Amino acid sequence: QLQLVESGGGLVQPGGSLRLSCAASGFALNFYAISWFRQAPGKEREGVSCISRDGGSTNFADSVKGRFTISRDNAKNTVYLQMNSLKPEDTAVYYCAARRTLSGAACYDRAAEYVNWGQGTQVTVSS
Repeated sequence: QLQLVESGGGLVQPGGSLRLSCAASGFALNFYAISWFRQAPGKEREGVSCISRDGGSTNFADSVKGRFTISRDNAKNTVYLQMNSLKPEDTAVYYCAARRTLSGAACYDRAAEYVNWGQGTQVTVSS
């Protein structure tokens, strides 16, 4: 059974850091492009970052550029989102999503392009 599990969320003070993990089971992640999305209360789900199958292509939302990085370790079947200089407006539930693709370099940043989703992990940035 194909499954994505996010972890690493929590409560952090403004300016702090967190590293989220997205671990895949039941399938080989190296056939999939991966994206992180987030949804704050009362707001629509928004794309945060995506990474191609080969890890060579990445995209970031303007709101997180320069603060967040995305990486993948296909040997560990895991994708990471490193979040630095966190702000209160980063507070949301963070989800990872996977899309199987033949393209090694494609990065997909729209939620509608993904079928496989994790359950989400809460990130709260507050003093």
